[in-house]
Amino acid sequence: MMGVNRVTLVGNLGADPDVKKTASGKTVTLFNLATSRSWINREGQKQQHTEWHRIVVWGKQAETCAEYLAKGRQVYIEGHLQTRSWDDDQGQKRYTTEVVANQVLFLGSPNQGANQDKQSNQNQTETSYQSEPSFTADKGSSSSDLPF
Repeated sequence: MMGVNRVTLVGNLGADPDVKKTASGKTVTLFNLATSRSWINREGQKQQHTEWHRIVVWGKQAETCAEYLAKGRQVYIEGHLQTRSWDDDQGQKRYTTEVVANQVLFLGSPNQGANQDKQSNQNQTETSYQSEPSFTADKGSSSSDLPF
């Protein structure tokens, strides 16, 4: 039996992206994405909850995200969930679940949350970039290749 591991998110960056290079020279960009939902409770009061997602982008798409995304910018993400583990400084096993992005669409105005100098060369308000399907299938990249 085959499973489905697909994530679709639309949200805003909580901070500027963090770009890194792996030991093999592969670019990886990481950022936190906030998604919010609102509802009316039984007492008629509006409620809101914000969820934070760790996003990982690889290769050429990672370079583009690092160049054009900034805190506050709205993006559409398609990808899959991946959990990795590591030992912290005290020897405790730690886990994190991240969204590995296959596609990132820049939404909103080019200046939304981004430095105008970075955006002056971008004339479109929506840009799509395709990344590799996952870093485990990437040419030599794996979770052990992560620089963090």
